[in-house]
Amino acid sequence: MASAPHTSATFTAPDGTRLAHRLTGSGDPLLCVPGGPADSAYLGDLGGLAAHRTLVLPDLRGTGRSPRPADPAGYRCDRLVDDIEALRAHLGLERVDLLGHSAGANIAAQYAARYPHRVARLALVTPGLRAVGVDITGDARLGLARRRAHEPWFPAAFAALRAINSGNGGTDADWEAVAPFRYGRWDEAARRHEVASRPDNPEAVAGFGAGGAFGPVRIHATRAALATLPAPVLLLAGEFDLNSPPGAVAELAGLVSHAVLRVQPGAGHYPWLDDPAAFVASVTAFLDGASR
Repeated sequence: MASAPHTSATFTAPDGTRLAHRLTGSGDPLLCVPGGPADSAYLGDLGGLAAHRTLVLPDLRGTGRSPRPADPAGYRCDRLVDDIEALRAHLGLERVDLLGHSAGANIAAQYAARYPHRVARLALVTPGLRAVGVDITGDARLGLARRRAHEPWFPAAFAALRAINSGNGGTDADWEAVAPFRYGRWDEAARRHEVASRPDNPEAVAGFGAGGAFGPVRIHATRAALATLPAPVLLLAGEFDLNSPPGAVAELAGLVSHAVLRVQPGAGHYPWLDDPAAFVASVTAFLDGASR
């Protein structure tokens, strides 16, 4: 599928920083918050979702074409929420359809908690769960990983996963070796995507959860706000996703008002790559079917 044409633009953050974003596709806007924190280019056109919606793809601070903040606290998840609100205002939208992927779902969840009246629909795709305090045990990840024992890359990847879960965090080589677990199919397209989606700013990654961004008080406030959020919410999990296992996403669904849980069969952490048609069908059905 050919990539949809896109335009690049900037907007002004609350502290005066000019941050970058792209627009691609056609139809009503869908503001898509990337994970990582990494260059939003890894989202592509979300498996063809751009044929149905105009995707608004911000580059978070210190990623892609957006500059690094002068104050490292600008990398914090709760600070990035302010940038998303500034982008909404820049777009001239009274309310916004919002999608967050992976770590970006933490930003989207905190945004919905802080600005519930600004959210029309909220889609959290293979969501990071730090903002809501849902823990994932190493045993849960190992158990899910064993379901792929028939795959040729499994022995090396599983050994690396065990090393990561052993308590020492694993080596760089271990983290590279577990990459196949992030995809429903470990083929050449997945290998290329894995390289392109790696965060390239260690400061942004380290700063994302710093300074109490996911402290108990903030987690409690986010959970309480999501429990009464008036907007409909889609929680999309991948059947084989170790980052956001379906069981953990289901736990989040139990905390969120008006939540719909979908588990995409055969998918990993990037479901729009594993089965674009299924992903687009799920997201568009939610966006088109949920009332404002």
